[in-house]
Amino acid sequence: MAEKLKIIPLGGLNEIGKNMTAYEYGGEIIVVDCGMAFPDEDLYGIDCIIPDVSYLIKNRARIRGLFITHGHEDHVGAIPYVLKQVNMPIYCTRFTAGLIQLKLEEHGLVRSTKLITVDAGKTVRAGKFSVEFIHVNHSIADSVAFAIHTHMGTVVHTGDFKIDSTPIDGEVIDLARLGALGQSGVLALCADSTNVERPGYTLSERTVGQTFMRQFQGCEERIIVTTFASNVHRIQQVLDAAAAHGRKVAVTGRSMENIMRVSTELGYMKVPKNTLVDINKIKALPKNRQVIVTTGSQGEEMSALYRMAFSQHKQVEIGPGDKVIISASAIPGNEVTVSRVINELFRKGVKVVYDRADMLHVSGHACQEELKIIHALTKPRFFIPLHGEQRMLQIHSGLAQQMGLDRNHIAIAENGSVIEITAKTLKLSGSVPAGEIYVDGSGVGDVGAVVMRDRKRLAEDGMVVVVLPVSAHDGGLLASPEIITRGFIYVKESGDLMKELQSVALDAAESFSHRRGRDDGELRGNVKAAVSSYLFKTTRRSPMVIPVITRL
Repeated sequence: MAEKLKIIPLGGLNEIGKNMTAYEYGGEIIVVDCGMAFPDEDLYGIDCIIPDVSYLIKNRARIRGLFITHGHEDHVGAIPYVLKQVNMPIYCTRFTAGLIQLKLEEHGLVRSTKLITVDAGKTVRAGKFSVEFIHVNHSIADSVAFAIHTHMGTVVHTGDFKIDSTPIDGEVIDLARLGALGQSGVLALCADSTNVERPGYTLSERTVGQTFMRQFQGCEERIIVTTFASNVHRIQQVLDAAAAHGRKVAVTGRSMENIMRVSTELGYMKVPKNTLVDINKIKALPKNRQVIVTTGSQGEEMSALYRMAFSQHKQVEIGPGDKVIISASAIPGNEVTVSRVINELFRKGVKVVYDRADMLHVSGHACQEELKIIHALTKPRFFIPLHGEQRMLQIHSGLAQQMGLDRNHIAIAENGSVIEITAKTLKLSGSVPAGEIYVDGSGVGDVGAVVMRDRKRLAEDGMVVVVLPVSAHDGGLLASPEIITRGFIYVKESGDLMKELQSVALDAAESFSHRRGRDDGELRGNVKAAVSSYLFKTTRRSPMVIPVITRL
């Protein structure tokens, strides 16, 4: 019987976020990445979304390790939630480990978790798998791709990457190793599809540093820069530009402060001498010698920049004489929140620099020509596009075919698909449970589709509560029903409607009055149906109707 390798994406397909892929061979499993996604506006009250890992829970005895490509939330954000259900050793590079450590501390998981750091270029044995760490460039330090070696062959899993020939840390992507793997024979390539729609090449991170130098040159205002906290190379360039122009730098925002601490302790960021000062002390300096690096590039409510814009920040008050540089592009779905903050900054007389044409942000993902280079170097027998929405996966498939790959050797899968590979064949072979688990406060998975449907209805149409005072003795109504509304209409201005509702509820309740000791559930159902029907006919709205029986 032919040997089989199974690749099972549990997240990251037909979406951007919650990346997670299981590899199964010889009865053993390794997992690559463990990310989360951020909720859309219609997911009321949800903090984040994580992958459904019920397949891993069921097969926990066969898992040999969790391998992390890099420290972005869409690759590490679900770790604390998943570890509480499936404890497994984590293998990653030093900087990624530093970021994961913060999460483990926050969730009280440090003692129970085995966190192993691995340098790029090294190989880890995990049961029947050997996982080789290969350095790549991305918008966060210490990112790697994996060459997953089995007796059947090697799979290259790129993680998020781009080809940057002038990276800030001087460490270019290890194309030589990818080429050597291609010469030896690559069974399958699993590659990032995020920027596959964009022709050409992604610009180097260094171009943003040149923009900072231009923005700082001759500027008399205080400069406030916001970017992704995890992009230590971007922050490094802000520090360098500030030092070059005789400015001091202060940092605000919890995630930014944490990243600065971790990256400087581990040596991934080199702060120019006498450049960093406390946020409370920088105010004593003239404005043209101040730089503040802050969180809030996505307009997140309660981020430091948001609080500055809406005059809620305790240490920083902004207005005319300030220049805010937004060095990030809005993640899809965040455009409205980013615009709100920008508009508020303008209202306060702040000079805001946010135009993409000013080269204030470059992507961390490979464009078409870079993806072609990876395909050409690795020469895979089979290809699975990962990390992208449906159109991106399809376009990446087309690009692979341009590179000479047979369409039958490409799998465009869904989350939960089981991709079965033998030495000569690739096929989709069934599926495992996969989907979205909602995290709401400390609750994980206790908010499902029914609750979300109720929240959506409450948000859109409000709620009407009908209180029915019923005799405990004979089940008769003791008084007219009381109508309470929330998020539906303003009661004082709708007295007639309230009286009509009271009358409808009363009629519905009294139609049961001949039944002695009537069933509470039936009474509630009758009142709910009558009130709901009347409200829709009268107002064309469908608020949630909740009858409450109080026996007296």
